[in-house]
Amino acid sequence: MVGKSFDQVVKHVEATAEKVDQSGSALVIMHNGETVLEKYWGRHSKRESARKIQANTRFHVASVRKSYIGFAVAHAVHEGFISSIDDSVMRYLPEYNQPIMEGTTIRHLLTHTHGLRGQRDSIERDFSPGTSWAYRGVGIGMLAEIVKKTTGQTVADVLATQVFTPLHYFESGWTGKKDETLVDVIRKEDDPAWTESLSTEGDQMNMYVSARELARWGEFHRTHGLINGHQQVSEAIIKMATSLQSPNFADSDLPQNGYLWFVKDKQAAKSEIGALVPQGSYQILGYTGVTVLVIPDYKLVVVRAFNSFGSPAGFDYLADVRGFGDAVVTAYKANTILS
Repeated sequence: MVGKSFDQVVKHVEATAEKVDQSGSALVIMHNGETVLEKYWGRHSKRESARKIQANTRFHVASVRKSYIGFAVAHAVHEGFISSIDDSVMRYLPEYNQPIMEGTTIRHLLTHTHGLRGQRDSIERDFSPGTSWAYRGVGIGMLAEIVKKTTGQTVADVLATQVFTPLHYFESGWTGKKDETLVDVIRKEDDPAWTESLSTEGDQMNMYVSARELARWGEFHRTHGLINGHQQVSEAIIKMATSLQSPNFADSDLPQNGYLWFVKDKQAAKSEIGALVPQGSYQILGYTGVTVLVIPDYKLVVVRAFNSFGSPAGFDYLADVRGFGDAVVTAYKANTILS
C-alpha cells in the first residue's frame, strides 16, 4: 500500500473541515504497521500567529478517551480485579445502592445500554438495563470509579503502566495545564457539553493525543498488543475490548459496542460505522470529530482529527463519519485493484 493513493480520504477530511468550525485538522493512515499517509492542515487556533498543526500537535479527543477507559476495564477483568462484566455495578460501587440501579451491570455501562441519565447525585432511568441504547456520560464516570476501586490505580495510571510508558507514548494523556502542543478547541462558549478539568486521573474529558499517536493506539489494538514482536499486553485484553459485547436487542438497528468501542457486527441503521466497512472492524468517534477506525481485514488504521467541538446547524455528524469510513474502504479497494 505504500505510495498508493488515498486522495478520496484526504478530500473527505478536507470537506468535513469546511463544514465544521475548526482551524486545524490531521489525517494519518497506517497499513500493516507502516504509516502510508500523514497530512496536517491549518493552525492551533484562528489567530494568524498561531502554531501550525504538525506531527506533535495534540488534539482534544473528547469521547475517543472512552477507548482508553475500555482498555482499563478490560485490564481489570483480565487480571481478576473484576470477576465478570455481568456483575452488578452495585457490587463494586455500593454507594450507588438504590432501587433505580437494580439490574444494571458493568456490561450495560460498557455498551451504553444501562438506560441511566443525569449526574451522580441525581440519576434517572429512561429504559430497563439491556433493552435499548443511549449515549450518556453517567456510565463512564462509574466505569472510571470501578477501575480505581478494584485495581487501586486510576485509569490514567493503568494506561501509563501498561501502554504509555513502555511504548513511549509521550503525546497521549489527560492534562491539567496548557502547553504549546495543545490545540485550542473551537467551540461555542455556552456549549453545555464543554467541561474543563484539572484532573489527570483519566476520569474526565480533558484528554489530548496527537494524530500519529492515536494511529499507534489503533495499531496496538489491531495487532492485539503485539508490538515489534513483543506481546506488550495479553491479546485477551484487546479481544475483549474490541469484540461484540452488547446484549441482544429487539431492535436490530441499534449500535453495537465492545468495551465502549463501536464494533461492526451485523448491519445496523444507527451505527456510526460506514456501510462498506467490513464486519470485525471497530471505531471510536469524539465530539470534536476525532475518529479512530481500525479495519483488521485490511490491516488498516485510519485517524482523522479536528479542533472543532460539536456540530454546526444542519451538519449530520453520523452521515459524515460513516462517509469517512466508506471513503477509506473505497480507496483501499481501488488501491488493491491497481496493485
